[in-house]
Amino acid sequence: MQWSASSGKIFVILGVAFCFVCQPLLHAASELDVIRQKFIGDYELVSYVTYPAQGEANDMDYIGRLSYDAYGNMTGIGMPRNLPERAAQSSEQMTSGFAYWGTVSFDLDQGVVIHHVEGSPMRGGWVGQDNIRYFEFTDEFLKLSLKSASGRTTATLTWRRLE
Repeated sequence: MQWSASSGKIFVILGVAFCFVCQPLLHAASELDVIRQKFIGDYELVSYVTYPAQGEANDMDYIGRLSYDAYGNMTGIGMPRNLPERAAQSSEQMTSGFAYWGTVSFDLDQGVVIHHVEGSPMRGGWVGQDNIRYFEFTDEFLKLSLKSASGRTTATLTWRRLE
């Protein structure tokens, strides 16, 4: 193959076009990597607040843990703070709260982390479903919010990273 000035120009033009097409993709990939890294770690539940359509915000008074690993997995567990006392006063087995695990993906355009539920001993109907959480990092906190189909925030769980 013989190189000429015109074939060199074609390679330059293709190279410039490649940069314009691929630059946004590379930027999005690096942004996704930054977000993935930011999530990795263990968290404790600071607050779980629900927002009914009418009425005041409701503090659920939960405790819990949340973990994200470097392999794209997550585990979350939470329960009412007073569950041990309630269970001690009852002769029946008491369960309440949430516990599940699965893999994680992100939709950065929507600002969501998606928990693809693989197991949930307390909420069997969640298995095979996606728990979509709108995320926000503020100072030392990770806030995960649930929204209704109309986009209204129905609950926010605030997590603090464990050191």
